Amino acid sequence: MDSFLADAREFVPILLQGVWLTILITAGSLVVSTALGLVWAMMRVSGVPALSFFAATFINVIRGIPIIVQLFYIYFVLPDFGLSFTAVQAGIIGLGLAYSAYQAENFRAAIEAIDKGQVEAAQTIGMGWGLTMRRVLLPQAFRAALPPFGNVMIMMLKDSSQASTITVAELALQGKLIASATFKNTSVFTLVALMYLTLSLPLILIVRHFEKQAGRR
Repeated sequence: MDSFLADAREFVPILLQGVWLTILITAGSLVVSTALGLVWAMMRVSGVPALSFFAATFINVIRGIPIIVQLFYIYFVLPDFGLSFTAVQAGIIGLGLAYSAYQAENFRAAIEAIDKGQVEAAQTIGMGWGLTMRRVLLPQAFRAALPPFGNVMIMMLKDSSQASTITVAELALQGKLIASATFKNTSVFTLVALMYLTLSLPLILIVRHFEKQAGRR
């Protein structure tokens, strides 16, 4: 135990540098995935066949390609076409695109679960599709989508470790580098696991709160 505490004092400051990048990538990709997911969901329920088909095709393609392959494509392949990103930018874009497909399905399910009578009532009083979506459907859909949205945040936090494959020195890669240099695998990866758990616990509590609130309605 004394050895582990000594290792912790030595390694934690270095690992915290990776924690910052983990939080940055998670937050950035969460914004990207939420914005894009909402766009795909609205296209799916728009009633316009071409938009619905495009969004459904995009979602299926993205869900069928591993995240790590998407990261490689963005970071290593796109520069051949004149689009270059830093490793952090590629990590945020890659995770954001990947999770936008799951966000889209969450939002679509929440929108379609709303009583169709509310849409008909809105149209009866002269609301167009955009106004109905903004004032009637989306506010209710956001509340219904909160529990799965929280789960997406937790998964995204853990999957941020995949950005290490494109040289982002986030928490997982920092741990790997320290372990390779010191051969103290047990101490290092125990600390990495505890840090991920510490980052995840607030999100888990938020998700539980959302689920309880949803269950009371």
